[in-house]
Amino acid sequence: MKIKNIYKYLFAAILILHLSACNNNTDADQLFDETPTTRINNQKSELNTALLSSQFGWKAVYFTDNTVLGGYTHLFKFAQDGTVEMASDFDADTDVYKSEYAIQLGSTVSVTFTTKNRIHLLSDSDSYPIPALRAKGYLGDFQFLYYGQENGEIIFRANRNGTEIRFVKATADDWTKLSQNLVMEQNVIGSDARPLFRLLETTDGTTTHKFDFSFSEITRFAESNSIETGYSISYNMGVGYTPTGIVVSPAVEVGGQKLTNFVYNDADGSFTATGTGGVSATIKYSTKPLILTDDYKILLPGSPNNVYAYIYNLTKPEPANSKLFLSLLANAEALAGTGIMIQRIQPWFNNADGTSYIEYRFAAVSNPAVTIARRYHYFTIQGNAANKTVTLIPGVWKSTATAAAPAIATPTFLKALDDEFMNPQGLYFARASVSGYTAYTFTSTTTPFRMVAYSFQ
Repeated sequence: MKIKNIYKYLFAAILILHLSACNNNTDADQLFDETPTTRINNQKSELNTALLSSQFGWKAVYFTDNTVLGGYTHLFKFAQDGTVEMASDFDADTDVYKSEYAIQLGSTVSVTFTTKNRIHLLSDSDSYPIPALRAKGYLGDFQFLYYGQENGEIIFRANRNGTEIRFVKATADDWTKLSQNLVMEQNVIGSDARPLFRLLETTDGTTTHKFDFSFSEITRFAESNSIETGYSISYNMGVGYTPTGIVVSPAVEVGGQKLTNFVYNDADGSFTATGTGGVSATIKYSTKPLILTDDYKILLPGSPNNVYAYIYNLTKPEPANSKLFLSLLANAEALAGTGIMIQRIQPWFNNADGTSYIEYRFAAVSNPAVTIARRYHYFTIQGNAANKTVTLIPGVWKSTATAAAPAIATPTFLKALDDEFMNPQGLYFARASVSGYTAYTFTSTTTPFRMVAYSFQ
């Protein structure tokens, strides 16, 4: 075949392919039927219509970061004039407030709460629940990027960190019963009538596992770790309150099912999430620690000198301090006299002279760093190997920790507090999980009394 004929056939083939491609490219034509401006305007209109479509507005349990914080319920009622009514369970103020919002365009279409309202409490960098969140606040946002709708819910992501927020249609009851979330909060925290120890128990229908459980009311966050040797599963979760129980994020996954909604049982203080096929998870109380340690042995006679301390500006904020301890502390300070505070409660074990005592240090509220008085309650120590407890057997009181110092009468304002340490049924003593220092807890075996103490060792 001649060269010029080869070129002729090649040209014809290319032309046919080109014409065929042009004639069949209907998908591309459809894709660009709308201009970018039109598509954006349609999306804005879609979001606006959705926000206005629910008779009683929308509800969102906003978990700003479920690795460190819990969930905060917010209710929104949007109006055509660009205003929004809002309420939340962030704190005790569950009243409804009005502010303004706007549907805006940034990286995508978003709803932005443009004037201050309850949602802004989560993004205020000057308000933070724990030192680790200093200048970060509650990690919340007030601009939600629109990601569409699913099963009647509006899906957003926070502009700040991409956290998903789902708006579900609110009911009239959601508005009238919002304050009940804070009643439920007290059930989650627990009362003086309940034991101090809690566990999470899961079952997949055949096998049951147990985990210790601790909750911080300040962060609304719970930690739960397996107590079984060789079983290293943990459940750390943010907690949100409802009128009937709690919702958690991330979900507790049991037997391939994700459990998020726990219902409260007032009879025993438990919270239970129920799946199918016998799957469940329950948060419940225990009358003793799930794991008994040998930590108590370091306090016994013959051990080295050990010193621990409640310190007003260090250990007092720890969530492991029980409500009973804090209330007895406050009562003792009130009875001590106007303007007087307890600066330290410092148990000393196995001193060089063979003594042991609890030292109570006092300071003026106006100058808490300066000690103005001390009282010492001497005791002897007895261990219980079966229960793994230690009992402090009360002795004399002194105002000076010297052998020659005379005994004094029991300070009446300290008696109720001191009696918890001298419980004849004993105390549990165990290493505590705190950040920044080593600590132990002194916990009653019979009452909901627990004090976190700094370790000087």
